[in-house]
Amino acid sequence: MVHPPAPSVTQAEGGDLPERFSMAGARSSSPDSAAPPRPFTNASVLDVSGMKCAGCVKAVEQTLLACDGVVAATVNLVTEMAAVEWTPEAGDPQRFAKALTDAGFPSQPRGQASDTADQHRAQQWAARKHREQRQQLQQVAIAIVLLILSAIGHLKHLGWLSIPILSNIGFHAGLATLALALPGRQILLDGWRGLRRGVPNMNTLVGLGTLSAYLTSVIALTFPQLGWECFFDEPVMLVSFIVLGRTLEQRARYRAADALQALIALQPVKARLISNPDVDPAAQATVEVPIDQVQVGEWLRVLPGETLPVDGVLTHGQTTVDESMLTGESMPVLKQGNDGVAAGTVNQTGAIAVRVTRTGADTALARMIAMVETAQTRKAPIQRVADITSGYFTYGVLTLATLTFLFWYFVGLNLWPEVIPAALGHAHLGHTMTTQSSNLLVSLKLAIAVLVIACPCALGLATPTAILVGSGIGAERGLLIRGGDILETVRQLDTLIFDKTGTLTTGQAKITDCLPLSESLTADTLLQLAATVEQGTRHPLAVAVQTAARDRELTLLPADQFETVAGLGVQACIVWPDHPQTILIGNSGWLARHGITLSEFAQTQANQWVHQGKTVIYLAIGTELVGLIAAADMPRHDARATLAQLRQWGHQVYLLSGDHPATATAIAQQLDISTENVFAGVSPTEKVAAVAQLQAAGHKVGLVGDGINDAPALAQANVGIALHSGTDAAIETAGVVLMGDRLTDVLTAIRLSRATVNKIRQNLGWAFTYNLVGIPLAAGVLLPSQGIILNPALAGGLMAFSSVTVVLNSLLLRYQFSTDA
Repeated sequence: MVHPPAPSVTQAEGGDLPERFSMAGARSSSPDSAAPPRPFTNASVLDVSGMKCAGCVKAVEQTLLACDGVVAATVNLVTEMAAVEWTPEAGDPQRFAKALTDAGFPSQPRGQASDTADQHRAQQWAARKHREQRQQLQQVAIAIVLLILSAIGHLKHLGWLSIPILSNIGFHAGLATLALALPGRQILLDGWRGLRRGVPNMNTLVGLGTLSAYLTSVIALTFPQLGWECFFDEPVMLVSFIVLGRTLEQRARYRAADALQALIALQPVKARLISNPDVDPAAQATVEVPIDQVQVGEWLRVLPGETLPVDGVLTHGQTTVDESMLTGESMPVLKQGNDGVAAGTVNQTGAIAVRVTRTGADTALARMIAMVETAQTRKAPIQRVADITSGYFTYGVLTLATLTFLFWYFVGLNLWPEVIPAALGHAHLGHTMTTQSSNLLVSLKLAIAVLVIACPCALGLATPTAILVGSGIGAERGLLIRGGDILETVRQLDTLIFDKTGTLTTGQAKITDCLPLSESLTADTLLQLAATVEQGTRHPLAVAVQTAARDRELTLLPADQFETVAGLGVQACIVWPDHPQTILIGNSGWLARHGITLSEFAQTQANQWVHQGKTVIYLAIGTELVGLIAAADMPRHDARATLAQLRQWGHQVYLLSGDHPATATAIAQQLDISTENVFAGVSPTEKVAAVAQLQAAGHKVGLVGDGINDAPALAQANVGIALHSGTDAAIETAGVVLMGDRLTDVLTAIRLSRATVNKIRQNLGWAFTYNLVGIPLAAGVLLPSQGIILNPALAGGLMAFSSVTVVLNSLLLRYQFSTDA
């Protein structure tokens, strides 16, 4: 559907390329304008420690939401952070941190974003990572030694070997005591804190299980007349498996978070100030200052091999810059005078002087870090089921363990007494036990197995680890996705709308045709004359003419007496071929002003170019029209392939433009977009209406744009996608930012969304299946018919394996996505 052109847009004859529309007032006229305004809020990030599982996440969120003034709170288990949205009258983030600390989750507000603050945080993270890994390795080493000694001492139960001391029951009691006092101490303390606060967690379940086994064995050892068997091996194996599993899980979680820390580590902490940008920077004296003391407008020296500390403009020198961290493009980029450079990129070949344009939190790298952090905090909607489940999970498991004990003690073992020997295993060997003692031990053993096999951690890690890895992959490829909710929505899109100017096209005019109308002129001569006249202006069409002449290595002629009239054209006096002549270049109005008429042939050719979406430039010598030049905003080199792939995937593709319908239709034809799918001559408000119209028809709409006038429509779309070369308004509004300015990254975003959501579903499927199968199995559902029972140690091992599996499966996303690419 080609809409009629807006009255203010004229491009028929040599006019300017269309100007960007203002977005002023656009939001107030959008379909959502009737919605009540959301109260003004502040946002803060808290660093939270002490979270172990999904139950802890739920407890932290509930504690924050219970604080007066808190509007919303999202918590990430893997990155150990909480994002809090609060009203100004709520007070201070320190109050929220204190509430969490009092609830047993030591917390502190994160400082303001700056280069040095981020660096300090990265250093703290690295130090904590090293410290925790060293402590975990020590605990694992102790646990494994205790496990080996316990296993050797129990060889006699298999009839293999009896070793003095090691096979003594008192020695095993000591091993179990050491296991709980050393590697198991933190598990017991954290489990007790959770139980005391009324928010039991995974450690509560494990702690109850290990203590139950330990205390039962202590009673059996102290009162042998009861006829109970000691199973001190159970606490040792439980603690060993859980500590080992948690160590593997934590290492995998750190690895999943490495992408963000790698970005933070790119920020230098020092910069070299220079005083004169026009002198060779390698020859100047410098003053080294902290990066947070550098201000906009100052000049810095950056040597080969150094990382650029700020965003800026290169004022002296020439170099190549590695921008892979920003754009995902591995090839270095040539930088010379007045080219922009970004913080975190690496200067490779030359000493350069850079004028500072952005520092601190305003740099592209800092904004990239902030967006990745946000992405890792915001939850995907698919996580809601896990959140609801995890909130009641621990209470449910405690209830099931109690019911398991009661059922087997009072009912089950009376119905199937023949299962008692299999259930006790080696416990009954050499012991004469009463029926009551046997029933108690078997029932207790099954209840303990239920407690320790349940794994809320797998549910809590399923989504955040996948989003963490997915957002890290995106950042490495120059693709910033603002959150798990956006990541999930991208895969649901069935319609993609593309802005034309600057999105599907390069946004820069390019000379496409040169037609001399005089036998004395060639195409090169025509272009040479045009470039000579245009040399004093920076109009987009003038730049296109000058660029074309430079590409053909045409030299400019002597000229003077320049005269420019905005919106019409330029004239100058040029010595050509051997005497001064007045040369005019501009639109048809400029010719009419000078009394120059168009021939029928020239008019026909000009109209033909206009219908092809080109802008016509007329060139006259004196009062005679001698040539026509056509300029057009050309499609990006990857536009056609990107749209073709989207259509192959089943997406509908639309073009959206404020340009004249002829221009928009011409570009659409080049890109195989149906004229029925073209919105042309539309204002910013009408762009919003176009998106809403498709949404009302049931479509999930993604809009790709780059300008201020695209911002309202980007906000209206289900997912807004902005090019990094676009305006700040577009970037801040969009849910996805293409840092590499490649349209093919739209395809990458869709593929990454599909892969990440599939990984989340796999993780959640595994977590739910594991618990739905494992808990009944531990409760003895197969004991009467198959004689199958899970002893507590094996149940603990399976629980640890479940958490590790979820994290490792998320890490596989990196390998699988790279392979698919």
